[in-house]
Amino acid sequence: MDLFPLARPALKFIDPERAHRLTIQALKLGAGPRQRVADPASLGVDLWGLHFPNPVGIAAGFDKNGEVPDAMLAMGLGFAEVGTVTPRPQAGNPRPRVFRLEAERAVINRLGFNNEGHDALKRRLVARRGRPGIVGVNIGANKDAADRVADYQAGIEAFEGIASYFTVNISSPNTPGLRALQSKDELEGLISRVLKARKGRTPVLLKIAPDLTKPELADIAAVALEKHLDGLIVSNTTIRREGLVSGPQAHEQGGLSGKPLFALSTEVLREVYRLTDGRIPIVGVGGISSGADAYAKIRAGASLVQLYSALTYEGPALVARIKRELAASLAADGFAHVADAVGVDAK
Repeated sequence: MDLFPLARPALKFIDPERAHRLTIQALKLGAGPRQRVADPASLGVDLWGLHFPNPVGIAAGFDKNGEVPDAMLAMGLGFAEVGTVTPRPQAGNPRPRVFRLEAERAVINRLGFNNEGHDALKRRLVARRGRPGIVGVNIGANKDAADRVADYQAGIEAFEGIASYFTVNISSPNTPGLRALQSKDELEGLISRVLKARKGRTPVLLKIAPDLTKPELADIAAVALEKHLDGLIVSNTTIRREGLVSGPQAHEQGGLSGKPLFALSTEVLREVYRLTDGRIPIVGVGGISSGADAYAKIRAGASLVQLYSALTYEGPALVARIKRELAASLAADGFAHVADAVGVDAK
């Protein structure tokens, strides 16, 4: 994500990971834009005892170490999700590991949960205590963990009382074997242990992959309902590569995000909404680059939405545009609030 339109042409020639780091540094120095007017009431969402001023959040991966959640909230996002964070710091996979696909308005990454670990993130979140805004924590497992589920339990224990909500990330394609935790037997054990580690009522959400089969989705929906999960995030990046034209980079190993993910992730979202009969709130992620995209996710069953990759190409002005277009779409269809439109295309 770059902050200023004039800088965008230059940043195209910088390694994507370095460009991202420069953006984080600029935000830390206060260079980001600030929202000056309140969001319209129609965009407000009430979930899990939390009030979201609007349904548009920043997805995990942008601010892995919790350095700039307040800067992201200040630019008008309704919530921020930090992480993915693992108990111990880890470097992630070898570079290069992030690739822009300009023709597709997409990104491939194989970062591998690179982050500074629980202690560093906890210090930052404790330091911002008392500030307004919803900040969720996306928790993961170290690549070399002997017991990966124990790592998720440790994430709950480390950030309970600090995180607005938790996201259990078992759907990254960049940690070998991680997605196996989405199978029914593995998932039942994981969710049971994670919820047992939670002492209070901080909401726990599960982030799933878009590459699951319908029977696999049905299993996840059944476990989510049985275990009374608070929410689902649909979806993470995809390992599919159909229809890409960006040359060799389009076939780099890793997870694909951005525009090509939109249709797939939205269809999976719609299916999960049906399978759960709309009883579990869903956060829709994948390929959102306009208010129409956000509205389509909501109509498919999302109560909230998140974006990231589109900011790489559009810059922060995208946030205000999405909200403006979304509010107009709700009004045009006669919906007074976001909640009124959730799932209307899935029922």
